[in-house]
Amino acid sequence: MKALLRTILPLTLTLTAMADDPWLVFEGKSGPGQGKHVVLISGDEEYRSEEALPMLGKMLAEKHGFKCTVLFAIDKNSGEISPNEQTNIPGLAALDSADFLIMSLRFRELPDAEMKHFVDYVEAGKPLLGMRTSTHAFSYEDNKQSPYASWSFNSNGGFGKKVLGETWVNHWGAHGKQSTRGVIEEANKSNVLLSGVEDVWGTTDVYEVKTLPDDAKVLLRGAILTGMKPQDEILKDKKNEPMMPVAWVRERTTEKGRTQKVICTTMGAATDFVSPGLARFVTNSVYWGTGLAIPAKLDTTPVGKYEPSGFGNNAYKKGVKPADLK
Repeated sequence: MKALLRTILPLTLTLTAMADDPWLVFEGKSGPGQGKHVVLISGDEEYRSEEALPMLGKMLAEKHGFKCTVLFAIDKNSGEISPNEQTNIPGLAALDSADFLIMSLRFRELPDAEMKHFVDYVEAGKPLLGMRTSTHAFSYEDNKQSPYASWSFNSNGGFGKKVLGETWVNHWGAHGKQSTRGVIEEANKSNVLLSGVEDVWGTTDVYEVKTLPDDAKVLLRGAILTGMKPQDEILKDKKNEPMMPVAWVRERTTEKGRTQKVICTTMGAATDFVSPGLARFVTNSVYWGTGLAIPAKLDTTPVGKYEPSGFGNNAYKKGVKPADLK
């Protein structure tokens, strides 16, 4: 009996600790991604990345073999997921072993010790995909003396301009009234990141993009639609002449002279993944970023039922802990 207890007790403690972790880990099953670690960081108040990123992480793990760690903004008192918590995303040390980063952040101001994991990852020249509000991922309002305050979106464009290629400018389509159809850029239609990408549509509106760096290649442009349904017509308006970029790729040279694979899309709300095109684009990005050949056919449908909430400030599901999403 004592021997049995010695075996069971540590196992029980381990399972309890895992259940209490304020993040999710999906261990990779069979697939090309075995041995590769993808970290997905959620932290925006509006676009339900706390729903989209667990879906993507589970799909990448179960169908493609990637180990996926999903991080969330967590209420420090309750341990619940709270996108309104701007200063607490536990588990960023996972980036130390990451091979690819998917981020969906907005106006975060993280403690320096935690932010260091993020900055070290980026400055090491490791690959990443920034979605939607990641163009304005950080905002240093309180700790202006932080060594990372220059990453704030209002400081020469901050992280968005420096790394992704553009910062927050403005809504271009009418927010909540005009959805977006992704249109492949003809000049770059043979880019591997567009392999199998069809039916890109989302409820998010097009963002304004003023300038992109010379090394950026536009992959998708955003056609502003007249309404919020995928069958709605393209708006006949000069705002669609030309259409704004909604996805691009760059191979950025870091300050240390390393070449970094950077992909950005200004789409990425949870509801944007109801149509299949964006999930395929994200999956292609993970394959390419981690040095894997992109197969002609990829299964990027969600594992199980995926019924995302609509976007909106403070419209997140209350009382949810990461363990509830397993």
